[in-house]
Amino acid sequence: MKRIIPLFSFIVLLSYHTFAQTWTTLITENECTHRHENSLAAVKDHIYLLGGRRVKPVEEYNTKTKSWTKKVVTPIEMHHFQSITYKNEIWVLGAFTGPYPHEKPIDQIWIYSPKKDEWRKGPDIPNDRLRGSAGAFVHNNKIYLICGIQDGHWDGHVAWFDVYDPKTNVWQQLPDAPRPRDHAQAVVIDNTLYLAGGRMSSGIIKKVFELTVNEVDMYDFKLNQWTTLPTHLNIPTPRAGTAAVEYNKKLLIIGGESISQGTAHNEVEALDVKKFSWQKMAPLNTGRHGTSAVKIKNKVYIIGGSGNRGGSPELNSIEVLE
Repeated sequence: MKRIIPLFSFIVLLSYHTFAQTWTTLITENECTHRHENSLAAVKDHIYLLGGRRVKPVEEYNTKTKSWTKKVVTPIEMHHFQSITYKNEIWVLGAFTGPYPHEKPIDQIWIYSPKKDEWRKGPDIPNDRLRGSAGAFVHNNKIYLICGIQDGHWDGHVAWFDVYDPKTNVWQQLPDAPRPRDHAQAVVIDNTLYLAGGRMSSGIIKKVFELTVNEVDMYDFKLNQWTTLPTHLNIPTPRAGTAAVEYNKKLLIIGGESISQGTAHNEVEALDVKKFSWQKMAPLNTGRHGTSAVKIKNKVYIIGGSGNRGGSPELNSIEVLE
């Protein structure tokens, strides 16, 4: 049984317009570390900035006091990952360590406890499923890992889809995604996984930034089935290194980098998963890639990242959409 995409979606797509919401650059009590290829995670009212190129401390942002607190340093260098929050702890999997262009996948899950301010080793990731720059998410108390690349920015793109059950300590392979992609993040909305943006980083053929993925892929957890949206619903601005988050039942794709421009993208585009249409939202004040976004009380926060294609300048500013 195939999922049916409404025929009116083509008409709705033509109403591509700008939303009233805008991004605000916050003034904070103190500053966090400049970094990119990092991740964000939310635990209650706090945001945790972690990872990035080189070994760095975890930093905690209090959304009420607008202040930063430095925490423990990460146990190893970890970057290119989408961190997840599970039972008020932060899990890192599908991450890289080491320098460009042959970054190495981290072979186990690392778990950070905000309450104890400490890291501990989690379960090993199966050797034959190791990759970095992968999407990760929690759904129904299970941990999922999707797509990625095995050899840094060089080669080895995969469409793998895996699930880990923390209760049974069992890994399971699921049906591959319709296509590989790296530098993309995964979002679940109403029991459906969405993948939009990303690329196939191919240093081996000297095309690290060029091979962006245009298609939007969905996995229906009820049907256990992948679907690709029609081509007229491809991501409007192809790019990778994007942040992705659910916002008012829409999939937001934020920022990114591509071969089309030297500065990082400031575009924010929303896929309405009910009407199946793309909508243009207010752009970021500062274009950025290589970070993520989190939602707290219907506000979307994005922090850090790189302001240009590649690794510099590293940013530490905070923007919020509300």
